[in-house]
Amino acid sequence: MAGTLRQIPISQTLSFTTPGRIPFSVEFMPPRDDAAEERLWNAAEAFHDLGVSFASVTYGAGGGTRERTLRVAEKLATKPLTTLVHMTLVNHTEEQLRDMLRGYADLGLTNLLALRGDPPGDPNGPWVSTPGGFDYACQLIDLVVDMPECGNFDIGIASFPEGHFRAKDLEADTAHTLRKLRAGAQYSITQMFFDVEHYLRLRDRLAAADREHGSKPIIPGLMPITSLRSVRKQMELAGAALPTEVEKRLLDAARGDEEANRDAIREVGIEITTAMAERLIAEGAPDLHFMTMNNVRATQEVLHNLGMAPAWGPGLGHDVVR
Repeated sequence: MAGTLRQIPISQTLSFTTPGRIPFSVEFMPPRDDAAEERLWNAAEAFHDLGVSFASVTYGAGGGTRERTLRVAEKLATKPLTTLVHMTLVNHTEEQLRDMLRGYADLGLTNLLALRGDPPGDPNGPWVSTPGGFDYACQLIDLVVDMPECGNFDIGIASFPEGHFRAKDLEADTAHTLRKLRAGAQYSITQMFFDVEHYLRLRDRLAAADREHGSKPIIPGLMPITSLRSVRKQMELAGAALPTEVEKRLLDAARGDEEANRDAIREVGIEITTAMAERLIAEGAPDLHFMTMNNVRATQEVLHNLGMAPAWGPGLGHDVVR
């Protein structure tokens, strides 16, 4: 039955009173096996207890996690967590996209992050159109806006503090982002970044180019660093690189042996993310969106450093982290 779940629009959650200094939200990935699924639900319960504003669910390259994304999103929304579903264009025709949107509407999953998506196999490879499909996220937004069944959808998009690596330059990237905001997107969530200045310049560029639509909320995407190898890989997939100063601090902590000094790397990584979050709060960011990899501990440590969560671990008198 349509409207089975009552979803608060993400754009509204940003203005709600929060027990912490700022709203925070989390990103989950659909689990690959039973052990990963148990970890995900434990994480969802822990973040619920910590007062998370909303949870997003990613969508695999090529639509590879389509069914799992839908199943996870539906279950998260009944926990209850305000849930944001990622949706991409990859390997989908327009009619398939229409069917999926109708399905989301029937389930009450009305918060949508509209993305073009990465090519399957090689995220940095050339974009190949799907016959009968779309080429740009703004076309997906136009489709949502035009479908009566999606009249109560709240649409978000991705934004790129350093510019999308496929964009010709920052001016072109700004124009693409504004096209999506003008089409009906209410906010954006950034690709992960590790230099707050890039976020601030993105905010400045958009607002200067269009005071109305360019001033819509920009939610910073943060990934607490727990592994040098992992963060390098994530940045490579995003078509970006770690700032020199950040990489130097992590390399200094590694002291030539990442495995032997992984705890030191992790400690420095949490410090870096905490400092970024402090700056973002001071600069008026509307929310902190943590890319969790379905784990709780690193994000909770950052939140604790910000005065927004208990300390991690039963040895400190708290057992909320699973």
